Amino acid sequence: MASAMQEANVLKKALHAGQKEPAMGFWQMIPGSNVSRVMARCGPSWILIDQEHGNIDDGAMHEAVAAIAACRVSPIVRIADNQAWMVKRALDAGAHGVLVPLLSFEADAKRLVASAKFPPVGVRGFGSPFPMERFHPDLTSSDYLKQANDALLTIVQIETKDGLANVDAIARVPGVDVLFVGPFDLGNNIGHPIVDGVMHDDLQAAIKKVLDTAIATGKKAGIFCTSGEQAKGYADL
Repeated sequence: MASAMQEANVLKKALHAGQKEPAMGFWQMIPGSNVSRVMARCGPSWILIDQEHGNIDDGAMHEAVAAIAACRVSPIVRIADNQAWMVKRALDAGAHGVLVPLLSFEADAKRLVASAKFPPVGVRGFGSPFPMERFHPDLTSSDYLKQANDALLTIVQIETKDGLANVDAIARVPGVDVLFVGPFDLGNNIGHPIVDGVMHDDLQAAIKKVLDTAIATGKKAGIFCTSGEQAKGYADL
């Protein structure tokens, strides 16, 4: 039986429901809880709050997470770097998962998972008063502590040459849930940057490798898209 937190994590439910339709989401790069609410009411499963390239500081991230979760949409936070304190801040705000850029090695993935999980699985510290109501108004801090390790999503971005070479080892790290392609950085790193929207065949092959690896290892895959047409093309793969 699913826990209260698992039930509330819309993206996690969608990814594990065996549905044929993809879980579509939006990207928030500017601050403002009203921006978050408007986006959340447009029907996505999730909204990515971008602290890597977006204009969103720690306070704005906290506000966005709360606003999105209140609309029964999963707030996912992309932190700026694979650092434990950044993972903790995002999850303590109540994020339903974290997206971490530029994962290149198996050791990076293991370190990330440790940062995102409470002991004995990981080393995440416990004590925030905020995340419980981002899942259910009656959730207690003890409930959160007991349920979080199995309810939150750990998403890694495959967007470097080393990450592509090591994608199988990264995918097999317990606790990694999703392989997410950053096509622009991946193209740059393999010598085929996306220019004027044109993607080289080698980049398309690299993206397909990530998808195939996710399927082979029982993980999920995602990708950043710049148009509905492009999103449909990848969803149909």
